[in-house]
This record gives sequence, C-alpha cells and structure tokens, in this order.
Amino acid sequence: MDFKLTKTQMLQQELFRKFAETEIKPIAKDMDEAEDYDRELLQKLQKIGAFGIPYSREYGGQGADVLTYTLCMEEMSKVDASTGITLSVHTSLCCPCINEFGTEEQKQKYLRPLVDGSKIGCFGLTEPGAGTDAAGVKTTADKTEDGKYYVLNGTKMFTTNSGFADTFIVFALTDKSKGPKGMSAFIVEREFEGLSVGPNIERMGIRAASNCEVIYENVKVPAENLLGKEGQGYKIAMTALGGGRIGIGAQSVGIAQGAIDETLKYVKERKQGGKPIGKYQNTQFKLAEMQTKTDAARLMVWRAATEKDLHGNYAPYAAMCKMFASETANEVTRMAVQLFGGYGYCREYPVERAMRDAKITEIYEGTNEAMRMIVAGSMKV
Repeated sequence: MDFKLTKTQMLQQELFRKFAETEIKPIAKDMDEAEDYDRELLQKLQKIGAFGIPYSREYGGQGADVLTYTLCMEEMSKVDASTGITLSVHTSLCCPCINEFGTEEQKQKYLRPLVDGSKIGCFGLTEPGAGTDAAGVKTTADKTEDGKYYVLNGTKMFTTNSGFADTFIVFALTDKSKGPKGMSAFIVEREFEGLSVGPNIERMGIRAASNCEVIYENVKVPAENLLGKEGQGYKIAMTALGGGRIGIGAQSVGIAQGAIDETLKYVKERKQGGKPIGKYQNTQFKLAEMQTKTDAARLMVWRAATEKDLHGNYAPYAAMCKMFASETANEVTRMAVQLFGGYGYCREYPVERAMRDAKITEIYEGTNEAMRMIVAGSMKV
C-alpha cells in the first residue's frame, strides 16, 4: 500500500494550491461579506479545468482520477469553502448523474459543456419537507398524452449553484403510488418556461455559494431528457450522493487544514508572557491534536477516492470519511478560534469564517446521523 501521491498528482496539487492562493484567497472574505460568488472566478476555474477533473477527455474532461479531484477540493476549501461546494455540487452531484445514467445523446448535449466548464450544473433533490428523507419528495412529473413531454410541478430547497447554473438535475415522482420507487430523474435547462429561481437563502456559512429555492411550475421537459428509466430516480440520486460525500470529506479536510495553517502563522507572532504563544506546551499539544485528526481524515478521504477509482464498494468508505472529516473540521476550527482568543471571534481573521463554514459539512449530502446508519448497515449489524 502506497500513501504517496504520483508525480502527476503532486503537480496538479501544486497547481490547485497556487490558484487558490492567488485567485481565490484575496477575494474570499469579500465574497463572504457580500454573500455573492464572483462570476469571473467561475471563468478562471474553467480555464484550469477544475470542473471536469475526473471525467473522460472524450467528453472534454481532464481524464484524471477521483483522488486528484479530492486534492483540488482540499486546496480550494483551505481558502474558501464556498468555492469548494460550488465545485462539489457541479462535479460530484450533477455530472455523475449524466455520466453514469445518461444516453450518448445526453452526454454529448449536456455532459460535454458541463465537464469543460462552459456550463454550470446543480442538483435538485431536497424539498421543504424532504431532506434526509429523500423518499419524501413531492415534486411530480406527469407525462403528456402524446408522450413527448413530462410536466414538472414542485419546489426544491437549498439547490446549490442554482443562482447561476445552466443545467439542473431534478428528481420528481412519475408514479406517486410507488413512493421512492416511483421517482425519476430529469435534465432541465434553465431557460425552460416555468422554472424560477428565488433569491439566495441567507445562511450561517458558505455564504458566497449560490443556494436558492427553485420553483417548477408546469415546466415542460422533453421526454428525451429523462435520465435512465422511469422509477430509477432514487437510485440515481443515492449513487450521486454516495460519490459526493467523498468531495465533502475533502472539503472538510481543506477547511480544517486551512484553519491550522492560519493558526500556525498566528501563534508564531502573538506574544503573551513575553514569548510567542506557540512556544507554550498547551498550544503545541492543541496543534498536534488538530493536525493528527486532520491527517487521519485526509487518509480516509484518499481511501474512499481510491476505492471509487478502482470501482469497488466505496459507499461505506465515503460515509465514513464524510462523517469523520466533517466532525474533525468542526472540532479543529473551534480549537483554532480558541487559540486566536478574542481575535478569533472577529471577522478580520479567516478562522471565524472557517468555523461558520465547517458546520454545514455535518449536514449536507447526508447528515452525519445518516452516515452512521450507512456505516452500521455495511457492518450488517
């Protein structure tokens, strides 16, 4: 077992790190304060191929592996978790639905511009009354008499990227009598009549990310935009979320490592009792604990990513890494704020934002309570 990255992966990691430091870090605080994502940054991310890292060159992707994608997620999230989730929803949730379940025509029409970054994708599953309980979806898709269209009606909540996304993956019931087995998945274009996006939902963290309510009112979707077959929607959603948790694990590691990096700089400069607080054993012990847990979380992410690259049963590993890494991010950022003292509570320093951003990682793409259920299930308890 080799825990070292390949030379190509290290070069990619360095590219992501330099991009994050030069292009994202200088504007991350301003984006958070404005609660708005810089559209020019999306274009810059496209230029470095960030939106199609684990996808085939055949469709305009980078042809890299999932592990390389997690390196990108970590580096971006070190300086801005909002960029991390923007990439994650596009790459881990929207694109896989088409890549794994779409027809060749759908891949050429929709996947290609998504993985080359010329279009942005989002994923509409959560509803006002259906979060972790995805089986509680109420949005409907009724087929027209001539069979040419499905008419969608319903409301989706917390649809990340929806403020500027071009392509929406939407889950709706084609047979209400079958519950989750009657759920289907659709590719919906932003321009389709009846689709409306609400204002950005005000949130505690990842404030720069676009996260809105999306209303579907008699939206006519061509029948050829059905993903897979009728009734496969729940399977498609769960498959995408299983892989998406690896991205959230990487995001969590990035948030934690970013907080550690900022704390290291601070404790070397901040003096108390006539010497830098980094010289005190109490500070050193806290930093050692923070780094050890973050490294453990990173290795769990790498294991899940590698298992997915090998086409193995990665779902339990993805649940473990998401659960452990997100809880580590929350613990580490709290400790970072504590080491900063009163300054850590001020928005002048990035650890305050990191602490706010970390909380959502325990919630989205499956709460950590749900992750524990998945892990326990894999143990055949």
